[in-house]
Amino acid sequence: MFERGYRGAGVRDIVSEAGAPQGSFTNHFRSKEAFAGEVLDQYFDYLREIVQATLGDRSLSPRGRIRRYFDVITGKLKAEKWALGCLIGNLSLEVSTESKPLRTHLSNIFAEWREPFAACIAEAQAAGEIADNFPARDLADFLLAGWHGAMLRMKVDRSSKPLEQFKAIAFATVLARRPR
Repeated sequence: MFERGYRGAGVRDIVSEAGAPQGSFTNHFRSKEAFAGEVLDQYFDYLREIVQATLGDRSLSPRGRIRRYFDVITGKLKAEKWALGCLIGNLSLEVSTESKPLRTHLSNIFAEWREPFAACIAEAQAAGEIADNFPARDLADFLLAGWHGAMLRMKVDRSSKPLEQFKAIAFATVLARRPR
């Protein structure tokens, strides 16, 4: 699903890639939609580890932890030659118009994903690192949405430029150091 998308990865492709009989798929999953939900959960578990390792790194300032997150993800995207992006973002674009259960699942993932960003932003605001013109949760939603847009452009251009532009502008504006 990561390489071919939801529509491009048929059940036969999935079981073939897994080296499993097709009956195994239907024994474990009600549908391809249910399988996609499990795939999303596994991928989000992976992202939670990255979020914890970066946003939870108390050796850095809150603002530095946010930068570290974006830099770590940039490194992972580079390893994939700027072609894959984020599975959560990819599936959001592909299935949000046709699957209410997956759309709801994705919405819940985004809501949970926002919280550690919001906490880190709130901490940065309280420490005077960044301005508090906007609520931390709104800034977290804005950053995640903008970052996903930058990843879309990255995939089209097969270049880090959209990611680097996003980081430069975000840290010079909404995450700018608050004047003393």
